[in-house]
Amino acid sequence: MNRYKAPTIVQLAKLLGVAPSTVSRAFTDPGKLLPETVDRVRRKASEIGYVPNNHARALITGRSSIVGLIVPDIANPFFPPILRQAQRTAEEQGLSLILADSDGDPERELQLVGRMTPQVEGLVLAASRLPEKSLVTIAERLPTVLVNRDVEGIPRVLVSADEALDLAVATFVRDGHRSLAYVGGPPESWSNAQRASRVERSAREHGLPMARLEAPGGTYSEGFDVARAVTSAGATAVIAFDDVIAHGLISGFQAAGLSVPHDVSVLGCDDTLSTTTYPPLSSISLDLRGAGRLAVETLRASAGPSAAAPARFELEGKLVLRGSTGRAPER
Repeated sequence: MNRYKAPTIVQLAKLLGVAPSTVSRAFTDPGKLLPETVDRVRRKASEIGYVPNNHARALITGRSSIVGLIVPDIANPFFPPILRQAQRTAEEQGLSLILADSDGDPERELQLVGRMTPQVEGLVLAASRLPEKSLVTIAERLPTVLVNRDVEGIPRVLVSADEALDLAVATFVRDGHRSLAYVGGPPESWSNAQRASRVERSAREHGLPMARLEAPGGTYSEGFDVARAVTSAGATAVIAFDDVIAHGLISGFQAAGLSVPHDVSVLGCDDTLSTTTYPPLSSISLDLRGAGRLAVETLRASAGPSAAAPARFELEGKLVLRGSTGRAPER
């Protein structure tokens, strides 16, 4: 019985007429080669079935070529665009990516970090629920990049809704709304705290009363249930922590016999569900793909021998008005 023997790096290099080191760089450090060279090597590798031996490389270099990415809820539509672009960028950098879901539990997240640490050469922690002290300790032991956690001394990529939220509140005021509600999400979320404080500050500057309500699990059903509390508070416009909660709010208002936006305006955040709601959801569009790309690129740079001071990137969102927001109802 003949056993299939996988092609080696030497065989691939010979077919291409290049040095084995060139083949290695095409997979492990493509930035040092011309793009056409990288493409040629990878296409020929795919053609003959060559697969880089990352385990052997790790034994030689001490680097695994694997990046770990941990998110609190992979089912939340906020995270898949980040994951998808992070994976593509990792592949472009000659890296593999492994994913884990912490279910929003800090203890579980810490356990996942512990399990990943021996396997990866760096971590991306998206919307981490861990205390700052724990994050600093992790970053001291292993190259780490945070997405949507602003911790001094750790490289981080922040997708900000601040300017768009200011514009949203100003737009509600312009459209005649005299009372506003903010429906928050998971209390451990850094983004939730940022958005809540920004809406509160902006409403105060406009002299607009604001009720603060909670959907702590960040679910559609909680958004549905809290809709009645929004109307009880007298709000004619509501800003939700994210699109999932906003979607639940729309359904809750409609179930109560209210029309969106004629009776109440609803604004989401993240812009991930606009095409699945009726009316189409006004939201704040965030550069989630850009965050995934920057996180991996920053991780690779911070793990290098010439790593600079911890970088801080802030990607501003944009207000996108659709059918779920409009003028205040006439009383």
